[in-house]
Amino acid sequence: MFQPQHAFFKAVALIDAANCEDPNLDADTRKIWPKELLYSNRMTDMLQRFASDADDAVNLAIRAHHIKRWKLPRTDYPTGRQGYIKWRTDLYKFHADTIAKLLMEVGYDEEFIERVKQAVGKKALKNNPNTQLLEDVANLVFIEHYILDFVLKHPDYDEEKWLNIISKTWNKMSYKAQQFALSDNITIPETLIPLIKKAIT
Repeated sequence: MFQPQHAFFKAVALIDAANCEDPNLDADTRKIWPKELLYSNRMTDMLQRFASDADDAVNLAIRAHHIKRWKLPRTDYPTGRQGYIKWRTDLYKFHADTIAKLLMEVGYDEEFIERVKQAVGKKALKNNPNTQLLEDVANLVFIEHYILDFVLKHPDYDEEKWLNIISKTWNKMSYKAQQFALSDNITIPETLIPLIKKAIT
């Protein structure tokens, strides 16, 4: 007999096991992690803070957002915008197909799996609530945990370039997520607050 709760925890364990294989490492304040395992935990943590009532399909989509991302490195694609777009498109499909196989393994039905695939594959952003929620959480995680490192890696970008990047990120978020980002619910790097405020006003 199919038991949704048992399947959910088994699916989480499979996602984490897959991301534990990441050869790239990252650190938080406590320890060194496989990079995508840390990212998936940060995504889950942000979802609990932002939309704690999200259902199992959303929770699994959030946790699997970057599943096995290192398998499709950006360096395998041409430089420039077209190469970047092709890489992102392939990533969305790869992540969606990868989580679909794991969910089939634990016994979820086609309808449930399709809901997860739609969100992970970034389908119908702005129209699919689950896709928008994933986008919101991903951008909130980026702002809290990754934007400062991104800035430090691109010292050649001028202020206009950064304002454009931040503005585009902001516009992909729902109004609810924007308000959440402006509250005390997330931590924004202090040095970037003036730039972020300038970009969104």
